[in-house]
Amino acid sequence: MERLSCGLRELKFAGDAASMSFSGYGAVFGNVDSYGDVIAKGAFRETLRDARKTDAWPAMLLQHGGWGMGAEDLTPIGVWIDLAEDDVGLKVEGRLADTARGREAYTLLKMDPRPALDGLSIGYVAKKFTVGTKPDEPRRTLEKVELLEVSLVTFPANPKSRVGSVKSESGRTIRDAERALRDAGFSAAEAKAILAAGFKTL
Repeated sequence: MERLSCGLRELKFAGDAASMSFSGYGAVFGNVDSYGDVIAKGAFRETLRDARKTDAWPAMLLQHGGWGMGAEDLTPIGVWIDLAEDDVGLKVEGRLADTARGREAYTLLKMDPRPALDGLSIGYVAKKFTVGTKPDEPRRTLEKVELLEVSLVTFPANPKSRVGSVKSESGRTIRDAERALRDAGFSAAEAKAILAAGFKTL
């Protein structure tokens, strides 16, 4: 099994805090990762079709199971509710388990002023790929992969894809709050300062 990591492009939380649900991107198309690989659009088509057909979905792990071989290392921390390709990449929606490790992961994802855990990484088997032949080409362009697991990770290999927004329980994002403050007469810098540390910063 191989692994390809990328940061969460977007992280949103469901309105019901008890559900511990989130969404983001497990992979981004056309982006060279630290291993020199690129995922082509359509690479996940067959594995996602098979998952829906058989209901055998990729596992949700933490840190790829910690590279360990113990039962706890390989015990999932939740389930993927939906996996789909769009123009950006592999969009994922998941729900963390109400277990010690699931609650810990959820707490780290929701930390302020930034998530302490904000990366996703896929574990896969490359089924079809093109090897680059020129220095400026990717090492491989992955055209078809079998997706085995998607993990929450600390150190993603693809730094271009990061958290874009986090929804509060009310469903509003940080950008919504910043826009409201600017509409109230605050400058962009003041609005960001207020959201980062409160009105005392002014």
